[in-house]
Amino acid sequence: MGSDGGAPLMPKSENVPSGGMAAGALMCLLSMTSIQFGAALSSSAIDLYGAMGATWLRLGFAALILAAIVRPRIFHYSRRQWLSALLLGTVTALMTMSFFAAIQRIPLGLLVAIDFLGPLSVAAFGYGVGWRLAWPLVAGIGVVLLARDGQGWVGNLPGVLFALASAVGWAIYIVLTKKVGAAFKGFEGLAMSLAVAALVATPFGLPASVGALSLTGLGEMLGLAVLVPLLPYALEMVALRRMPTSSFGILMSLEPALGALAGFLVLAQPMTLPQMLGTAFVVAASVGATLSP
Repeated sequence: MGSDGGAPLMPKSENVPSGGMAAGALMCLLSMTSIQFGAALSSSAIDLYGAMGATWLRLGFAALILAAIVRPRIFHYSRRQWLSALLLGTVTALMTMSFFAAIQRIPLGLLVAIDFLGPLSVAAFGYGVGWRLAWPLVAGIGVVLLARDGQGWVGNLPGVLFALASAVGWAIYIVLTKKVGAAFKGFEGLAMSLAVAALVATPFGLPASVGALSLTGLGEMLGLAVLVPLLPYALEMVALRRMPTSSFGILMSLEPALGALAGFLVLAQPMTLPQMLGTAFVVAASVGATLSP
């Protein structure tokens, strides 16, 4: 490992000690919690700047904050390191913008069901043929049950296509984040990839937000950038250094369950019986994937 030219992009083995798995699972939970709070606080920013503008501002602030802390050695990285950071940054930007483009067109429940095909696919491919393939199957059933809120699914083709693009991006993001985490020291790879993501999002986000910029709004976006994406992406990169991508993909399916529970406990939003059953399926799959050797 390290930032020299010979740094490997992937570790030789994904076998990790149980302590590393437990720490990685905790970081996944912290990441998902941060995302839930960030999403709950983002509605006013999206109304003000639009989905693309809010996404670009968050990515930009997160990149600036991490660059100031990490101070990546831009001129010391190898061609392979640069390529991995460029790929991850591009995928991160496109994934995020696709998600918000989809959320404007189709119900959130349907979007969640489609979006989680990404991490579940990573889990399924990671487990291969064997009994552990049951965990992504159980999680997938749970996510589908969580996606129905009793009001049905009504969407349009562009929204579904954007959601599928987000799902593909999420699967690639998981694989690339593990590679970048192995190729760079500390958070240097994350700092580089966030800078790339902000640049890729600029042509989409700048025109949408430039007319609404204000000091108060920028201060709000600075705080939101820490909650999403800076803190979650940092936690996920560390988690993927400690656990296999297959287990990580299963654990990510806890996010819709956490969202449904938060809505029930904090906002008094009712949970249907299928959603309760789906939560139980997802939690069971996540626990099983974490405890499996």
